Amino acid sequence: MSLLLPESGLLFWMLLSFGIVFAVLAKYGFPIIIKMVEDRKVYIDQSLQVAKEANEQLARLKSEGEAIVLSANKEQGRILKEAMQEREKIIYEARKQAEMAAQKELDDMKAQIQLEKEEAIRDIRRQVAVLSVDIAEKVIRKTLNTEKEQMEMIDRMLDEVLSSKS
Repeated sequence: MSLLLPESGLLFWMLLSFGIVFAVLAKYGFPIIIKMVEDRKVYIDQSLQVAKEANEQLARLKSEGEAIVLSANKEQGRILKEAMQEREKIIYEARKQAEMAAQKELDDMKAQIQLEKEEAIRDIRRQVAVLSVDIAEKVIRKTLNTEKEQMEMIDRMLDEVLSSKS
């Protein structure tokens, strides 16, 4: 017997065993294996489809995010511009109010100075009138030494006052 050539009986039983195992596998095993491979293929295809959709959604979300960022940047620029305009407006109004307050204060001071000036002039006139009366009294007493001269002077002045009123 040769090691390389098997006997014909052994070869027959080996072929018969192989055929039976192959038939059993073909009847029961291969369909299950094929079904599992097909299920696995479907699962992989579905996973690829879900991954593709996820990538598409991610790309869409990324573009939406970029659009939102761009919109937010525009809005930020607009808000900053409005804030600068409002700041300028507030500064302008504050300056205007300060100028108005300063002008009012200046006008008040001018009015106060005018009142004080008029009061000083009235006071000076009163003092001049009092001094004039005092001087006139002294002059008249000196010139009108007697009571008769004083009475004549009084009568003359009364006549003048009465004649001017008529």
